Amino acid sequence: QVQLVESGGGLVQAGGSLRLSCAASGLTFSTYTMGWFRQAPGKEREFVAAISGSGISTYYADSVKGRFTISRDNARNRVFLQMNSLKPEDTAAYYCAANPSGDYRAQYKYWGQGTQVTVSS
Repeated sequence: QVQLVESGGGLVQAGGSLRLSCAASGLTFSTYTMGWFRQAPGKEREFVAAISGSGISTYYADSVKGRFTISRDNARNRVFLQMNSLKPEDTAAYYCAANPSGDYRAQYKYWGQGTQVTVSS
């Protein structure tokens, strides 16, 4: 059974930082493209960042480029999202997802339950 469990969310002031973590189990982690998505109240879920199975390739939404960094530790089956210079518009539930394809734009098969990030102005 595949499980993705996010942690690290919370309340932070604008300009602050948070580091999200996602622990994966039940899958051959290094063969999956991992992604972070977010969904704000009343809005559709949107792509934030993704990383290839090897960790060599990373991809970002324009809205977070230069502020967020995705990384992974295949030895510990974890993926991270370092979020700096946070803005109120970054407030959302953040979800970790796993995609068995090598294409970060392909459908993600497994999803975590999400962790809330709230940025106050």
